[in-house]
Amino acid sequence: MRDLKIPEQRHPEKAHRPDNAQPKKPSWIRVKAPVGKGYQETHRIMREHKLVTVCEEAGCPNAGECWSQGHATMMIMGDICTRGCSFCNIATGKPQALDVFEPGRVADAVAKLGLNHVVITSVDRDDLEDGGAEHFAMTIRAIRKRSPDTTIEILTPDFLKCDATVLETVVAAKPDVFNHNLETVPGLYPSVRPGARYFHSLRLLQRVKEMDPTMFTKSGIMVGLGEDRQSVLQVMDDMRAADVDFLTIGQYLQPTPKHHAVDRFVHPDEFAAYEKSAYGKGFLMVSATPLTRSSYHAGDDFARLRDARLKKLGMA
Repeated sequence: MRDLKIPEQRHPEKAHRPDNAQPKKPSWIRVKAPVGKGYQETHRIMREHKLVTVCEEAGCPNAGECWSQGHATMMIMGDICTRGCSFCNIATGKPQALDVFEPGRVADAVAKLGLNHVVITSVDRDDLEDGGAEHFAMTIRAIRKRSPDTTIEILTPDFLKCDATVLETVVAAKPDVFNHNLETVPGLYPSVRPGARYFHSLRLLQRVKEMDPTMFTKSGIMVGLGEDRQSVLQVMDDMRAADVDFLTIGQYLQPTPKHHAVDRFVHPDEFAAYEKSAYGKGFLMVSATPLTRSSYHAGDDFARLRDARLKKLGMA
């Protein structure tokens, strides 16, 4: 995994910030070290195909477990983001031009890993006229051609600075799950996600459902950033109003002292209460634990999501 220390060239927009103390993690946050044959093989395939993974770039705590099982969330369109969110460990700066051969390399890696379900995400590309929408579509089509039985989940940026029609390009490529994370409650957007707009992201998810009511939609937030319970419940209501199917809630973990401070570590009992509330509000699938991340156990969760829809329709 990559070194999570913060050289100024990786996060220039955060270099001027005062350090925030990084509190000791509680006993319920423990992760497996990245070791074993499966981990090494996944690492080899990623490097062989010159692919970037969000597992490495974002310092995901579950990478050791997932890579050991041959699962990796691939991050397309480079490893430099045009945004500078205070929670995120992905480098900020001026990205390079898109690699037109990347979709094919992603498809080859998916085939070599033998994935039943794959998650594809990206950096924000505000420098591109379509925000990378066509690149997402090309990647989806390349995977479909190479591995027709693999289900595809995408975790997209918000396409905030693009014409509204670019979303049609992504939806038309028919991913099985369209995920876009709200990340936090609206009141914390100015400090946590200053380059984004809460209601734009919410409307993005709603528009996906309007374009294709059969497509599963998914979104997630982090807790421990300073939100309160009522604001989290309101986000759930907002998501359901936008017909979001799948909700993820995980603990925010501070990557470096220059990133947003951890307000508190949320106890597992609170996550269980959030899960119960979310199912009560009508979500088909909920994952709410300290180590929940968007793509953690995504394949298993997709199977349960599909079963939940069939049960709701009375077909199970």
